[in-house]
Amino acid sequence: MLSSLLRRKNSVMLIDANPKIGAKIAVSGGGRCNFCNQKLSVDRYRGDSRFIEEVFRRYGRDWLLDWARKRGLALRNEKEGQFFCTHGAQSLNEIFRREIRGVDLHVQTRVRAVSGRGPFVVETDRGSYRARKLVVASGGLSFPRLGASDLGLQIAREYGHRVIHPAPALVGLTLQPPQFFMKELSGISLPVEIRVASRRIRGDLLFAHRGISGPAVLNASLWWERGDIEVDFLPDFDEKLFKGSKRLSTLLPLPKRVARAFLEHLEIEDAPAAKISPDARKKLQNLRRYRFAPAGTFGYSKAEVTKGGVGTDEIDPYSMESRLVPGLYFLGEVLDVTGELGGYNFQWAFSSAAVCADALNAKE
Repeated sequence: MLSSLLRRKNSVMLIDANPKIGAKIAVSGGGRCNFCNQKLSVDRYRGDSRFIEEVFRRYGRDWLLDWARKRGLALRNEKEGQFFCTHGAQSLNEIFRREIRGVDLHVQTRVRAVSGRGPFVVETDRGSYRARKLVVASGGLSFPRLGASDLGLQIAREYGHRVIHPAPALVGLTLQPPQFFMKELSGISLPVEIRVASRRIRGDLLFAHRGISGPAVLNASLWWERGDIEVDFLPDFDEKLFKGSKRLSTLLPLPKRVARAFLEHLEIEDAPAAKISPDARKKLQNLRRYRFAPAGTFGYSKAEVTKGGVGTDEIDPYSMESRLVPGLYFLGEVLDVTGELGGYNFQWAFSSAAVCADALNAKE
């Protein structure tokens, strides 16, 4: 996006470790690319809200949708306000290939080290290059199969920048022994509300072989650090329905296997609702406030993004330029800004690129 928006393309070199540009775009959203979201809001992001808001004030959702319309990118607005590429992610990559004509493109080129300043010296496995300005848009550590690395964080540290500890985000959570019974429910999905870090996140939870996943869990992982989360497995259940002759496993609005597994786990008899004891009724409240501490995450290989990154207090939100090193810029996921599922991270990548392009075009 940055290369496409720069006016003097013959003065730009774009280095990409992959054989083709847009490798992560190509696999996102099941190959359809979740481009952006109608419900764009700073609240959907982890990071400095004032920094994020300043970027989106200039280049937000409307700018990005207009950018797509002018270039003939067909988008489809689906559930939760998500915009997907109607003709697949490659339709977006085709536009970028057209838009960066004139740029000195180096694919399958891996950066080994960066040094100097004014000019910067970029050493790669295919030669050494000099540049008056250096833009780091190398993403996070997620998707290692696509060549993801901590290159951007290494560069930031070498130039004295503070780096917020990176960790996998938008990722499944692993379980400790008391919750291992959930692994036996692998493949079953159900709506829940997860409470973590003073947030309430609604969506589907998916039981998996390694733990729990699904949209609600992935979004919860963005805010979870360590310690407990709380899950409401009956977010819309009316407890007045606990009457009559139906057994609990039938009455509970859960898949029957899930209901029986939790009744066994909570040591509640699967009795007719009218006959459950006050003690059993009290235990059933655990289904509304089931607290437990995940063991960890599924790791970077399964994570959609990386949270943490280059501290934004040392970056100028009006240009994305380092406040410590003139001519050094950081964009997108390498910064300590991470969005929830639903197109928010592509929006951040593209918007931060547009801010940087403005600044570079003005200087040129």
